[in-house]
Amino acid sequence: MEQNNIHQMKQVLEAALLTAGEPLSLDDLQRLFLDRIERATLRMLLDELKTDWQQRSLELVQVASGYRFQARSEFSVYLARLNPDRPQRYSRAAMETLAIIAYRQPVTRGDIEEIRGVAVNPNIMRQLLERNWIDIVGQRDVPGRPSLYATTKIFLDDLNLRSLSELPPMEQFAQTDVQLEL
Repeated sequence: MEQNNIHQMKQVLEAALLTAGEPLSLDDLQRLFLDRIERATLRMLLDELKTDWQQRSLELVQVASGYRFQARSEFSVYLARLNPDRPQRYSRAAMETLAIIAYRQPVTRGDIEEIRGVAVNPNIMRQLLERNWIDIVGQRDVPGRPSLYATTKIFLDDLNLRSLSELPPMEQFAQTDVQLEL
């Protein structure tokens, strides 16, 4: 590959990633080019872009849905001033429910209630479904066929995770009181 071609390909990737409203997968990025581009070449170009942006206010990150540019975390305090509305806070019950789904998925409401020891408020499940953090992924093959819940790629994207394996160990939650604001 000649140097001019590589430079132009990086510019195309950069433009697409900066203007996309959501993360772009490798398949999405491959469609930018008329000639077939190997995934390995695409990853190499993305790594170069990541390096090119290291000293800038934005960074190229990989999340579950693909790649996206986002502001570096040290600028979040400044950017929050543009939108002074309070971030949505989730109740302890909602966070416990979400944690159970994330760590034990797929689970039914009955599984969640058994683990928490209390009934699950339908509003909590609706709130998590509306936020697109969880989804119904099937039904358990038992009488009543209860719905099975699992987390979504949007959940992973919002937490800047590529996969569930990047979640902190469950023991960490027993030691601290974790608040999630998004």
